[in-house]
Amino acid sequence: MVLRVYRSREVRRARGVTLVEVLIVVAIIALVSAGVAVAAFPYWGRSQQKSAFANARNLRGAVKSWWVDHDPSLCPEIDQLVQDQALDRDSPRTDPWGKPWRIECADHEVTILSDGSDRTAGTSDDIRIPPT
Repeated sequence: MVLRVYRSREVRRARGVTLVEVLIVVAIIALVSAGVAVAAFPYWGRSQQKSAFANARNLRGAVKSWWVDHDPSLCPEIDQLVQDQALDRDSPRTDPWGKPWRIECADHEVTILSDGSDRTAGTSDDIRIPPT
């Protein structure tokens, strides 16, 4: 009879997982996910920059196609390009960092500008299409 009581206690202990074991597993998962996030962060910044260059080129092309039907001395806003269907209505109206694109027109030439990831004009990370 004593042997049976001892075995039932063993079975009860073997069935469950302790709180300490669960906390250890959660801590390991948190460490691994933090390491992955730190390693992936530089790729995120580069993908935003590539996306900004592609969107700026697309916007510049939309302005040039808008000039075919309108006066090339005018410089349209993004909303005007969308209204006149030179730009798709789903096209981003802001750069990947949330600031609106700047469109500058001079001498039948269009330049698309973004302040870049630091959101400050005149720094080395600015996006400019075409480049100077």
